[in-house]
Amino acid sequence: MPSRVWLRAIVLISATALLASCAALASAQTEDALGDGAADPVKLFEQAQTAHARGDLARALAYYEEAIRVKPEFPEAEFQMGKVLASLGRLGESESAFRRAIKQRKEWSLPYSELGILLARTNRDIEAETKLRQALKLDSNDNVALRILASIRLRQGDAKEALKLAQTATNDSNAPASTWLLRVMAERALGNKSAAKTSLQHVLEIEPGNLAALIERAELYVEEGDYENALKDLKAAEQVKGADKQILYRVVVAYERAGKPDDAQRIAAAAGLLRAEEASGDGKIKVIGAKEEIDAANSEDPAIARRAIAKLLQKNPGSAFLLARLGASYRTDDPVRSLEFYRRATQIEPDNPVYATGYAATLVRARRFAEAAHILHRVISVFPDNYVAHANLATALYEQKRYPEAIPQYEWLLKKKPDLAVAYYFIASAHDYLGEYKEAQASYEAFLRRADAKINQLEIDKVNLRLPFLRRQIQLGQGVKRKP
Repeated sequence: MPSRVWLRAIVLISATALLASCAALASAQTEDALGDGAADPVKLFEQAQTAHARGDLARALAYYEEAIRVKPEFPEAEFQMGKVLASLGRLGESESAFRRAIKQRKEWSLPYSELGILLARTNRDIEAETKLRQALKLDSNDNVALRILASIRLRQGDAKEALKLAQTATNDSNAPASTWLLRVMAERALGNKSAAKTSLQHVLEIEPGNLAALIERAELYVEEGDYENALKDLKAAEQVKGADKQILYRVVVAYERAGKPDDAQRIAAAAGLLRAEEASGDGKIKVIGAKEEIDAANSEDPAIARRAIAKLLQKNPGSAFLLARLGASYRTDDPVRSLEFYRRATQIEPDNPVYATGYAATLVRARRFAEAAHILHRVISVFPDNYVAHANLATALYEQKRYPEAIPQYEWLLKKKPDLAVAYYFIASAHDYLGEYKEAQASYEAFLRRADAKINQLEIDKVNLRLPFLRRQIQLGQGVKRKP
């Protein structure tokens, strides 16, 4: 399933250009100082708008900043400055500007919308969703907010709401092809192939050469066994210039599924997507690439493996497996990078529990516990025996101080691994925080019976320090009884 591209391009400005723009602005302000314009925030804002429209982002930014210096409460300038900063890739400053605009003018939809887009861009979907819903509350016709919120709901596995939002967005006669493609993704996720083909027709009416739509429709035809129409769309896709390797990879796969291995090999060879000489074993990488590349990707040396997997991704840009392998590789030492790889993997295969769990485990490591818990609940609802998902959910709930929910998760872990000493410790401390002292004592003592001094010394010391006071509290009748 192709990912809709909605992120705005980042404009790079050289240091020389920036200095030149600032010098020109200084000159302009010197001239304004001779008249009344120097301290006129509206005039400064208009000058910023003019520079912004011309694409002179450095000068626009300087004018917006000056307007705000003259008039600190200037939400319109804060908002526009946030857009410029986002285009320059200064995302943290952009976020701050949008938040200031919201604080200064709470009933204005645009800052909420732009902030939501920015948060989604930086993989902060839960925060993004809150801002986008507020934007839509203030302006139900904000089609960009509808589109981005739909994409977030689709990533979260809520295809029904994603479709509802996409349908609302496509009610606009000027809805772009990207919005219709998002609707296609939701319809396919819900298994409505007929509706998806109808939506794809809308895409192709807007953009007759839309590669993603041609290949999507070809895949639907293949699933229906209609190879004649599938091949027509694939031939049309081949004729579109500028196809990247990800698109060509999908053409190769579609040809193979349509029973045309020679055409698949022809496209693969032309695009440099050559097959490995040998199939890899279980758990190993089995993708398009040379044997030596795949051997390197399976190396025990993380540095060698990462470089090799990155090269293989250039030949297999749609490989969720490779993306997840990189996500796992970076999880410990670079959680932010790990999250991006896992996010891309789950977009390609949203129903794969391994990728979703890996993504959530990285969120836990990055201390984004609420987001992790949301994903892990969904994984467990479909795969109730997923041990890794339960373990990470227990941690996420505990760290959020959601102790009544965390305790059953740790108890589930103990059913699977009765000698998991640390689980008794967390159960005990959760009961302790809840004031359930008798239950806490029992679990602390169970922990001490099983704990290994080489592994659990810190927890052992904490328990030995806590138990005398806890026993005294119980003797005094303190604490609460746990509800059955």
